Amino acid sequence: MKKFEKLEDLIKIVEILRGENGCPWDRKQTRESLKYPFLEEAYEVLEAIDLGKNQLEEELGDLLLHIVFQSVISKEKKEFSMEGVINEICTKLVRRHPHVFKEKTDISTEEVAANWEEIKKTEKNHLDRKSVLDGIPVALPALMKAEKIQKKAADVGFDWEKIEEVMDKVEEELKELKEAINLEKNDEKKEKSKEELGDLLFTLVNLGRFLKVDSTDALNRTIQKFNRRFRYVEDSCNIKEATLEEIDNLWNEAKSKE
Repeated sequence: MKKFEKLEDLIKIVEILRGENGCPWDRKQTRESLKYPFLEEAYEVLEAIDLGKNQLEEELGDLLLHIVFQSVISKEKKEFSMEGVINEICTKLVRRHPHVFKEKTDISTEEVAANWEEIKKTEKNHLDRKSVLDGIPVALPALMKAEKIQKKAADVGFDWEKIEEVMDKVEEELKELKEAINLEKNDEKKEKSKEELGDLLFTLVNLGRFLKVDSTDALNRTIQKFNRRFRYVEDSCNIKEATLEEIDNLWNEAKSKE
């Protein structure tokens, strides 16, 4: 079988699939219909990074397919092509790395990040932004969005000074959640509890930021840990018939084996 190694090969295949004699499914797709499959592929890339080289190679290909697919659709609409996409990102990278592509300069990673943000502010897509929070994608998962918002606010000085202050805020929010749970009216309890739980989660993300711990990674690790231990319990007993004491003992057994 022919070996495909060039980006042009993938573009040509997608164009054939989208063509008059191509695949009915591929021809039917739109930007909107591909949005969530695109997101799913991005998450599969993240998972593959943890699993290893072979999975990552395949998943990066799946993600690249979506980028090419969107570009081909845009070319059909006579808006832009894959060449335009490549030109945009290459031009942006050169522009945002003057210390590499213009005058060679030895600067720290912190200075690179600061320069990057300053250069972004001069670009046409950023000129109409009035708030430092503008530009954060609405569709970001909540933990990621919370962390991005907090970092943006911290960059302009809106931040805690000490981790102890964040810990105090966590305790304050936990206390307010407990008070909400103790409300007598169920409808009021539900709404207030939702609000206070959100406040607590937001503050915990802040705590993670002070600890230099990515909250999404931390939660994913806990999910994986729960998954392992729960499966151990399932494999060790009939979980539907076991007592809570039996399940708890098996859970502790799973913990001790890690």
